[in-house]
Amino acid sequence: MRDEPRPLISSRTSPTSRISLTSPTSPRFWRSPLRGPWLTSVLGVVLLVGITVLFVTGLFSYAAYNPDLAPVNDKTPGKGILGFYLFAWPTRPHWLYRLNQGVHVTLGITLIPVLLAKLWSVVPRLFALPPARSLAHALERLSLLLLVGGGLFEFVTGVFNVQLNYVFPGSFYPLHFYGAWVFFAAFAAHALLKMPTAARNLRQLREERNDLVSPNPAEPTVSRRGALLFVGGGSLLLFATTAGRSFDGLRRTALLAPHGGAEPGGGPNGFQINKRAAYAGIRAAETGEDAWRLVVTGRTGTVRLSRARLAELPLHSAALPIACVEGWSTSDQWWRGVRLRDLAALVGYEDDPPDVLVESLQRHGAFRRAGLRANQVADPRSLLALYVNGEDLSPDHGYPARVIVPAAPGVLNTKWVARMTFGDL
Repeated sequence: MRDEPRPLISSRTSPTSRISLTSPTSPRFWRSPLRGPWLTSVLGVVLLVGITVLFVTGLFSYAAYNPDLAPVNDKTPGKGILGFYLFAWPTRPHWLYRLNQGVHVTLGITLIPVLLAKLWSVVPRLFALPPARSLAHALERLSLLLLVGGGLFEFVTGVFNVQLNYVFPGSFYPLHFYGAWVFFAAFAAHALLKMPTAARNLRQLREERNDLVSPNPAEPTVSRRGALLFVGGGSLLLFATTAGRSFDGLRRTALLAPHGGAEPGGGPNGFQINKRAAYAGIRAAETGEDAWRLVVTGRTGTVRLSRARLAELPLHSAALPIACVEGWSTSDQWWRGVRLRDLAALVGYEDDPPDVLVESLQRHGAFRRAGLRANQVADPRSLLALYVNGEDLSPDHGYPARVIVPAAPGVLNTKWVARMTFGDL
């Protein structure tokens, strides 16, 4: 007499084990033979280094916007104790912000395949039942939710902002800032808990079985090292199509960068432009020689200077780039104009130039008003520029006058300057 076939699921099994094998809550649903502690640990170590660099450069970028000493620049109100690290952003080296933001944005885009691969490698745990076996397990699942949700939110908002196609409700600055703290707190806690296990997994020659290893694996089509090469190739491709946005001669390779194409024109003013005069609402009638005056206010009163009068003051030159929060930058351009500290001296600050509030003629776009710190005003390379590369500024580059400051974010290098107020902000 033949034995009767045994059922796949015993009537005595727990309710959890009776779940259909076609459900993602069943361990047998996940059949990839690649998943396992070794692959997950390798990806985790890469993210540990990369995300730490992302977080630090992101905080530096936030500090460079001068939110602590110039509230007019602060796009993240109510930061409270989260602003504990803020410091006076230096002006040396002059390429500091260009390097910081280039690393932040390029690395963030480069890590996208690694992040997706890491999420794929641990996805069975997101569907595991029961949801919480204990209070400690519930807290671990909650931290995992914050980690995954926070990571996706930060990368998605960052990519949309870089592409100049920001579609999320609310301002990018506070959403990205607060999201970064939530994500990194969960990430740091997760790293502290998992690093001993990850180190052990990387040392072992044989794969240790755990809940990530499929009990019903399919036939392998690629090795784990092959999968890592695939992920690394994706990251290399994103790097190659992003990094060129900051280098002359390579901008055509930056296919994923909105400012990554060729130079936007020839001649002395033929370099990248973020905000054009037409978009900002600048009218030619108000920037003409007869109409435009720079209003400078300070300790001893107010002076009004035409462009011709500014050109008669002692002029100085500086080779400085423009670097933007979206990660793109220009090479060094040769600027010529009046030192900011000399303008401060005109209104009573001969020896101790203070902070300055700079106001633009622009009608549209953020940072119509921007504050600069005293150390930025005092730097001899900080200019109210009238010329670039030997010619007058073009309207799109800020004619009749614009600010240029070493190591400052591009939005603080105000164009179409109308008023400068020296003193405490």
